[in-house]
Amino acid sequence: MKYGANLKRRGLVTSHPELLQRLLSFRGDESPSTETAASDIYALSRLLPPDLLELPRAADVVAHHLDEHRILVIGDFDADGATSSALLVAGLRAMGGRHVDFLVPDRFRFGYGLTPEIVDEAKLREPDLIITVDNGIASIEGARRARELSIQLVVTDHHLPGDVMPEADAIVNPNQPGCPFESKAMAGVGVAFYLLAAVRAQLRARGTMALPSLAGFLDLVALGTVADVVPLDTNNRIMVQQGLRRIRAGLGRPGVVALAEFAGADIDQLTTRDLSFGMAPRLNAAGRIEDMSIGIACLLAENLDLAREIAGRLDSLNKERRQIEREMREDANLQLSEKTSDAMGVCLMDDSWHQGVVGIVASRIKDRLHRPVIAFAPGSESELKGSARSIQGMHIRDALAAIDVTYPGMIERFGGHAMAAGLTLKNEHFEAFAEAFDQETRRWLNEDDLTDDLLSDGEAADLLQLGQVRRILTEAPWGQAFPEPLFDDVFEVIDQRIVGNAHLRLCLRTERGRVLNAIAFGHTDLLSGPRHRLAYRPDINRYQGLESVQLIIEALDLPLSLEE
Repeated sequence: MKYGANLKRRGLVTSHPELLQRLLSFRGDESPSTETAASDIYALSRLLPPDLLELPRAADVVAHHLDEHRILVIGDFDADGATSSALLVAGLRAMGGRHVDFLVPDRFRFGYGLTPEIVDEAKLREPDLIITVDNGIASIEGARRARELSIQLVVTDHHLPGDVMPEADAIVNPNQPGCPFESKAMAGVGVAFYLLAAVRAQLRARGTMALPSLAGFLDLVALGTVADVVPLDTNNRIMVQQGLRRIRAGLGRPGVVALAEFAGADIDQLTTRDLSFGMAPRLNAAGRIEDMSIGIACLLAENLDLAREIAGRLDSLNKERRQIEREMREDANLQLSEKTSDAMGVCLMDDSWHQGVVGIVASRIKDRLHRPVIAFAPGSESELKGSARSIQGMHIRDALAAIDVTYPGMIERFGGHAMAAGLTLKNEHFEAFAEAFDQETRRWLNEDDLTDDLLSDGEAADLLQLGQVRRILTEAPWGQAFPEPLFDDVFEVIDQRIVGNAHLRLCLRTERGRVLNAIAFGHTDLLSGPRHRLAYRPDINRYQGLESVQLIIEALDLPLSLEE
């Protein structure tokens, strides 16, 4: 929820009769001739060809081991890592792999990535080939350990590489130096999908005909891509939309369907919002609180009964995560209220915090303050584990790299993306790092960058009919860098009340007299005065079998009159 944010108009004429077309066109997608044809721009045939991703060597290594040898997939302990692991395990088994299994590092024992310790753990399973998913590009020592143990290694990753590349038999990463693949924004699960496609092509070239359709794995690609909050460029949008279509058509994997059920989602009209806010947190809860193997087992479940049983466990873990998060956010807010400095780059730490939840806390505080935030929790007796979140204008992984160069030895390990990263510090370096982080933030940002702007698509409350809202929600894959439509209007507040002790329920009347229901999540104060300009996203409320348009309030306290 944003308060008093700067509202800016995208310049879209919302009175256009084909609103969805205009929304898509304004965000850079081709405008179809009719609203019902919007899905044509997300055809699988428009995916970038795999030959630009330098896949042949990796596919050859994997195909060689597929029949008789042991293949071990080692993933990350987040939703991207889980979906990537499930995708490769299920896909390679379907292509004839007889000895394909997975291993996920325990966050609390091994930390992130292909460490020498996790390679030693993997050795106990006697693999001939290790395939990393969503990690490995920075695992120099782990790759060296695999070579020492005579285990072949294929690295698939999407994170930015360092100055040194791992000694692997093959590397697939659109962000490695010299890779011509245009979609640099793929999640780990997208990279794994392309590897699977290349292996399938190899097998077909060798005369293997009974091969699975890759479309059957796009539900996993959609979930992992949205969960990892990577920019939804054209290639990612195609994969996400195709995955959503499969789930809506009743073709989703049992584990994906079970997660959607526990999230309370309408599977027939599943949206990226459901993936992001309903399903991904339940999947992530396993890696944050206990063991992501539970999440992968859910995604690999072969029947709905088993999937529901495991999804129920994930739902319980998510409830536990929410309680932990609530307590940590209260601590963080107390720390912020006690701070006398006005840091542009914020570092927070508490000895009681849970290292699996600091990323969520950092994200929440970043949204509230609109400035880069790093939250730290104890990782061991002598180390802190930090999770960083950034805003537009500051590439957080590059910022950490700059600190590492300026203050060698201060950061033990780091890695990540433009908007999110992780790092490890010695306890005694926290205060010095916090100062260095603030200084580095000031190199990237100025005070104007700390003002949160809301980009509105204009006034639409009187135009949004149920069928139109349904098309807006389902016929395009909204997400990071392809924002879900946001509108603003002046409303008269007819009625308001607090529900569930945590949300504001509103009944609103437009200036033309239309009455609409709305909800402001996380807002517990009643609005004063009869008229308010509110920024909102359109949604559908489902109650007792009936559907109606509902507005989700994103910002309050906006000026009643806007300068156009």
